Amino acid sequence: MKISLCGSLIACFLWFKLGVLRDALRSLRITMQDVPWFSPFVWADYRLAILFLVVVPLALLLWAFVQKADAMQRLLTIYWRVASLLAITIYLLIGALPIAFFAGWFARVLIPVSLWYWADLNEEIREQLASPLKLMMTSWRWAVSIYCGLGVLAQLPVLKCALQTSAEIQSDAVCRTWLEPAWLYREYFHSSTQPWFLGFLGIAGLIVYTLYFGYFVFFKVGKRKRSAMGN
Repeated sequence: MKISLCGSLIACFLWFKLGVLRDALRSLRITMQDVPWFSPFVWADYRLAILFLVVVPLALLLWAFVQKADAMQRLLTIYWRVASLLAITIYLLIGALPIAFFAGWFARVLIPVSLWYWADLNEEIREQLASPLKLMMTSWRWAVSIYCGLGVLAQLPVLKCALQTSAEIQSDAVCRTWLEPAWLYREYFHSSTQPWFLGFLGIAGLIVYTLYFGYFVFFKVGKRKRSAMGN
């Protein structure tokens, strides 16, 4: 009797465990089906962005400041002003705002332009004596230009997300894949802040950026042409 009861209990336990395992595998299968094939590339893109667009230019700016390389300092200062659109994009993505997809794409267009547009800075850097700083600066400019160029092409299909509503973006597996790294950033740095408020900060930043960019293009570039040192 005891053996039969124990056998029944064991059988019930195993049946329960197998049911849980079956449900878990089914859930995992559904989850894996929902994850787009390019998801690892999106995460790799964010890692490369941190390296090429944040860590390296910050190190170069500090290096140029120590070496008193004025032209490089000026170029990197311009770069950081332009690249701030990427930081704004992160907060727009946290809020799942459609404009984030266009802002991120446009930032990749502007960054290479900001690195090569200024004729006087290009000439001054080119005429400097060979040095490790000059080599790193030149290598970084080319690497970032190639990286951003490939990013512009790769993100063209994703621009469709900019035409969807916030709810549609979050339910679309393709669009949601680009939101997930930004959501992870929020978990690390803004876990106690609501996504809608961070999205609002992104909108405010985008408005300020757009106003400054418009002022610079229509009033500054016309006077300076391609001279970054002009008054």
